[in-house]
Amino acid sequence: MAPLVVLVVVSGIARLLGLLLLPGWLDSWPHAVRLGLAAMFALTASAHFLQPRRDALIEMVPPRLPGPANLVTLTGILELAGAAGLLIPPVAPIAAFCLVAMLVLMFPANVRAARAHVGLKTVPLPARTTLQVLFIAACILAAF
Repeated sequence: MAPLVVLVVVSGIARLLGLLLLPGWLDSWPHAVRLGLAAMFALTASAHFLQPRRDALIEMVPPRLPGPANLVTLTGILELAGAAGLLIPPVAPIAAFCLVAMLVLMFPANVRAARAHVGLKTVPLPARTTLQVLFIAACILAAF
């Protein structure tokens, strides 16, 4: 739930700042959500490199995929790259759609974790699915 909290709080603060103090770029929901997503993906990327979350993420990788530790490292790097891309206006739409693709491709690991009770066990599958849809919707909004 921490990623959702970060997304909502940072996006809300950015939008409020845009309305009150910094009209212009932050004066739109898509731009405010880009900041929220960047913060969220920076947070989630940290789990790919720091214990004990790293081991839990490795455990979530479906067994048919080779090199689970390498895949977790790669997805962490991609999350950081996506977060940075969201902050660069000319590439933000591309970064947002790449993050959508990554979220879709990583969803089977969430399904596996929920069904097999492995990895990050704190969120049941219906809630994971809802969160994933919200994150995808936020990425789509940030693309505009």
